[in-house]
Amino acid sequence: MKGWAGRTSAVTVVLLFASATCQRARAQAQDDNPIQQQARGTLPALAPLAGDNPKVEFAPLIQPSLHVMRAVGEIKLDGELDDPGWRGAARADGFSTNFPEEMGRPEVESEVLVTYDEDNLYLAFIAHDDPSSIRASLRDRDEMWSDDYFGILLDTYGDASWAVYLFANPYGVQGDTRFAVTSGEDSSYDLLYYTEGKITDTGYVIEMRVPFASLRFPDSEEQEWRATFWRTRPRGSREQHTWAAISRDNSCFLCQYGTLTGIHGVQPGGALELLPTIVASQSSSISDPDDPFGGLNNDGLEGAPGLGMRYSFPVGLTTDLALNPDFSQIESDATQIDANSTFALFYPERRPLFQEGADVFSTSVDQVYTRSINNPQVVGKAIGRMNRTTVGYIGGLDETSPILIPLEERSYLNQTGKSVSNIVRAQQSFLEDSYAGVLFTDRRFVDHSGSNTSFGVDGQMRFLERYRFEWQVVGTHSQEPDDPLLTEGVNDLEFDDGNHTVAYDGESFFGNAMYASVGRDARTWSFDFDYWHYSPTFRVDNGFETRNDMRRVSMYQGLSFWPSASWIDQVGPGVFGQMAWNWSGEKKSDYVQLWLNAQLTGQTSLEPAFEIENERFGGIDFTGMTNLRLFANSNFSEPVRLGFFVAYGDRIARNLETPELGTGTDAEVFGTFNLFGRFLLQPSVQYSDLYTQADHTEVFKGFVFRTRASLQFSRELFVRLIVQWDDFSGQLSFEPLLTYRLNPFSVFYIGATSGYSDFGRRDDLDLPAEAGLAQTSRQFFLKFQYLLRL
Repeated sequence: MKGWAGRTSAVTVVLLFASATCQRARAQAQDDNPIQQQARGTLPALAPLAGDNPKVEFAPLIQPSLHVMRAVGEIKLDGELDDPGWRGAARADGFSTNFPEEMGRPEVESEVLVTYDEDNLYLAFIAHDDPSSIRASLRDRDEMWSDDYFGILLDTYGDASWAVYLFANPYGVQGDTRFAVTSGEDSSYDLLYYTEGKITDTGYVIEMRVPFASLRFPDSEEQEWRATFWRTRPRGSREQHTWAAISRDNSCFLCQYGTLTGIHGVQPGGALELLPTIVASQSSSISDPDDPFGGLNNDGLEGAPGLGMRYSFPVGLTTDLALNPDFSQIESDATQIDANSTFALFYPERRPLFQEGADVFSTSVDQVYTRSINNPQVVGKAIGRMNRTTVGYIGGLDETSPILIPLEERSYLNQTGKSVSNIVRAQQSFLEDSYAGVLFTDRRFVDHSGSNTSFGVDGQMRFLERYRFEWQVVGTHSQEPDDPLLTEGVNDLEFDDGNHTVAYDGESFFGNAMYASVGRDARTWSFDFDYWHYSPTFRVDNGFETRNDMRRVSMYQGLSFWPSASWIDQVGPGVFGQMAWNWSGEKKSDYVQLWLNAQLTGQTSLEPAFEIENERFGGIDFTGMTNLRLFANSNFSEPVRLGFFVAYGDRIARNLETPELGTGTDAEVFGTFNLFGRFLLQPSVQYSDLYTQADHTEVFKGFVFRTRASLQFSRELFVRLIVQWDDFSGQLSFEPLLTYRLNPFSVFYIGATSGYSDFGRRDDLDLPAEAGLAQTSRQFFLKFQYLLRL
């Protein structure tokens, strides 16, 4: 099970779980309503709804089918359903609940109208409800997940390997994600589609137009797509309603979708897209490092054009090429506390060119991490989906290339000059929710003779409905450059029982990694058994694996119960156990975690846990380490969401010259305040400390405060301010930004970043402790990009 890949120690487990959990916590009245429009004859007659008569026996729809007809007239998106194009549209109703009750009758009714023309798929989502109870706010795109929302889950190839999720809230604010069996749900995915929404006297209505040019589907005369329509209704519980009933006892979620038929004479792709970009900036830095209060030195104005190109072929192949791309991030990555970490930190990919099709390259052993192509002069990508075959390619000339060297107990991170990367992927799906694939990566330094190549085979097979088998085998070859300056500071370290040094001294070696897993996903009982190994010489320069020299076995067992009590929706105890050895057979760790997850009404979740571990680190055995943790999160009211995480227990002080056992606390408090339906305030505080147990000496103590405030003037225009204070480094930053976003790809930004440091903490300067903050950096920037679809 990939989600447990990073479980290496009690401290690492706590930090990883805290980050993942907190990130999860972080996932006008209308004059005319559809009933009135029906009376005027502008809509097809409404079928009687089962919910209108409680005496009618309710039966959930199992893999339903909907025959879609071509629109007989024009449709204009305005939240009204009086356009002639909606006459004769196919109608989907009969929704059932997915949460908290499985396949039950919803308290409110939902309907969807579906039709199409030569260029677009049209959907109208009709949500019956008390308008005073609807949660809706004016937000930026992909920030409406706490609201009511309605949309479609669409698998255009029908092989249950991936699907796109397209949603909107009652104001038409969009949110989209992509789900793939290889990588799960990716909320960074963006697709170009159009929506308008209105709150009515009887609920709300959303009109959606999805250009066929935005979708990938087979090049055939008539389409047969798998889909379900999905409505989330956050009230006392976070209700989920679905057109195609979903069984919790079937591990394949996508296999349970319904079918859309009748769409014919449409073609995928065939559109040339251009994305010209203009970037300008002016930077300032501290004039004299020995006189931090002497002011800033202003650099000149810099500007650069860039161009992205994409062509989608009707056969299912999409190609991208970016020349001088601007891959700078408009918003900085949230700081991760690494005071006690010996491994490089993972940050998610946010660059749009790499986000689309990322599921193609995702594997359990991370052979591909696209942020390893750091600052490319030119980069190209091709993704092809032909029936049940998927192929992919990424290639780039990188200006500054990161170096990641994994070791048994730590990793080394640096960067060097130019490199050329080539990544090739092929995947064949078969049966349902099953596939086999191959993956090749190669990176070669331009200024040095070094290279790294990997080749792997992987797959997944689902059997007996609830069970799955996953596997991956990877072989690597590394040719180090002969330049020890690139590894200065760690050149004396050895690995592979002394057969090699970390120094880049021209050595050449092969490595391998393997992953195998058997698991069960079901309504009540789920389990997973995993095996992993990484040889001491295993490296993937285009991937992200921070540790090698390891063999590991792990086991997960979990139960889920769905009581009918009025105050609890679901409760589930679980246990995770793991044992690890190095390549020589030396025992490195035993680890057990017990937890209880409870989903309460009021959209509140609680999860207490207990952990115990033995670990050998730095040649010292640390036994009987225990840890307690508690996570809580609640969206008990529309404007307020609060949560916290705390963990306390034994820690290894890993970055001391001689590691010691200590006692530490990790905590985070976070909240979201949605005021006036358009102002959002999201503060958070992370805290961490560690003291040695022998004499209670402080190893480290500090916190990071970060708040994000945004004011939405319209769906397109908003301002945002991020303020962050890092107590560990004594650094303060401000990031104001004005954004005008027409769609995910056509956007204008103007903003600034300002950095300050507390020089009173510096021992190397002759300054008093009360010297205080001085500005060390400043940058003004603007960026404009516009999508042209020809």
